Amino acid sequence: MDITIFDDTRPFYDYEIPAAIERVSKNKHFPAIINYLFPNVNIQSFIEDFKKIKTVNEFQTNIMYKVIWSIVNKSSSDLTYSGFDKLSHTNSSMIISNHRDILMDSAILQILLRDNNLDTSEITFGSNLMINDFIIDIGKMNKMFKIVRGGNIRDFYRNSMHVSAYMRYAITEKKQSIWIAQRNGRTKNGNDKTEMAVLKMFALSSTKFFVPNLMELNITPMVISYEYEPCDFLKTAEMYVSNYQKYVKEPNEDLNSIIQGVKQWKGNIHLAICDPITKSELDSCDALNKNEKFQLLTQIIDKRIHDNYTLFKTNYIAYDLLTQTKTYAEYYSEQEKMEFENYMNSGLVNIEGEYEELKNIFLDIYANPIKNKEL
Repeated sequence: MDITIFDDTRPFYDYEIPAAIERVSKNKHFPAIINYLFPNVNIQSFIEDFKKIKTVNEFQTNIMYKVIWSIVNKSSSDLTYSGFDKLSHTNSSMIISNHRDILMDSAILQILLRDNNLDTSEITFGSNLMINDFIIDIGKMNKMFKIVRGGNIRDFYRNSMHVSAYMRYAITEKKQSIWIAQRNGRTKNGNDKTEMAVLKMFALSSTKFFVPNLMELNITPMVISYEYEPCDFLKTAEMYVSNYQKYVKEPNEDLNSIIQGVKQWKGNIHLAICDPITKSELDSCDALNKNEKFQLLTQIIDKRIHDNYTLFKTNYIAYDLLTQTKTYAEYYSEQEKMEFENYMNSGLVNIEGEYEELKNIFLDIYANPIKNKEL
């Protein structure tokens, strides 16, 4: 295989790191970013050490690992995890994840992989997020590879085929696991559902039959749960508008969501690696016709994610407020319920729209994980 066909998609190789480091270090915003993430360091000394980085591993170890832990420590009360024994040094995985935050979902996975003595994964990088050279350099140094968003049907198919081929190459030849969201874009309403198109895209790059095709990718669901949903009020506002008209993003809206997702208080966080999809499960899918094969596979993945989602008091409170019951009252106190209502109202008051509808949208974000477990 001529792997240069992936030059428009892949992350940086080590030999490309020094030039990218130099570009990033000269960015006018870099000192302010350092100051936010590491307020007690000498900025000039930090930049001098930063310029000594020569490889992807050095960048991830010396910079990104510390950056993400800094964000986690600033914006959460606890980070727990489970299931990392299901990942392997020798068997790379297609880690298909629910998607709640643009940056933090995959970033938290990376630091936990390192803490469990596993190699970091490569990460999908939507072309809509590649908004300037600074972000592109940071992303590609951090093992991020491009997925093209938008385009006509012909472009979409060609781009899907190309990224599918790259991911299969990364897993089977480079022995690199991949992180990819279960859907195009974040879950806005708290209802984690796998898009069938994502799974069909996985299969595009092989002429093997259904079962060996997908077994080769070692599909492994992952679920991340936040006590306080990243960008919950931004998501509420977007869904409210979408109820009445087509939602059109403002310029720099994705960047604003990244920044808010980094800064916003998240409370407790749990990341769970679920059991990989088995051959017997794929055999069950394969007994059906083409669309039904993939439909059943989405249901299997969704059940893994829903069953492994960690519920917090915010979920229980929201469910009871939404249903006007006390079904889950044993999981929270009246004081905690009052604090959550105050939190909700303090954010909704800044959103233009009918209050009761906004309130129901907001509560649904937190209640839907419970509804999915009840199914």
